[in-house]
Amino acid sequence: MKVLVYPPNSMILADLVERGGHEPVVLMKEIGEHVRDAEIDAPPLNVTEEDLKRALRYVSVEEPAGLKGRIGLLAPLLEEAEASIILRDAPPTFGCMGCAVADEFFKYLIRRREIPTLEVAYEGGEKVEEMVSEVMTFLEQLKKEGQR
Repeated sequence: MKVLVYPPNSMILADLVERGGHEPVVLMKEIGEHVRDAEIDAPPLNVTEEDLKRALRYVSVEEPAGLKGRIGLLAPLLEEAEASIILRDAPPTFGCMGCAVADEFFKYLIRRREIPTLEVAYEGGEKVEEMVSEVMTFLEQLKKEGQR
């Protein structure tokens, strides 16, 4: 199953998803496609016309350019995901979104998709083991549901 990890650049969550037997849907893959695209002059800093068109399916044209750019880049991840894991209150070292408005809006879009979603709070320290256990239990349940 394709599982969107959020924050979308979290290598830790992506690794847990792979260990759980699923395919992580992550930002690094999308940026990798942009970097290899000959149309981009200075990857991955430029936003393509396609990115903006995708963003306009979700946000108004009056929204700030930064929000549209982020949502345009993240939209394919959202559309491809069959499940998701949202890590709340994650420190920037765990995988930063970079923009509070885009962060909240993208989490709203994930919830609106009505796909199986685990929302788990990052508490750090000894609580990390509990968080990892919760993630792995969720992934195991997805695997069982997928086999039906």
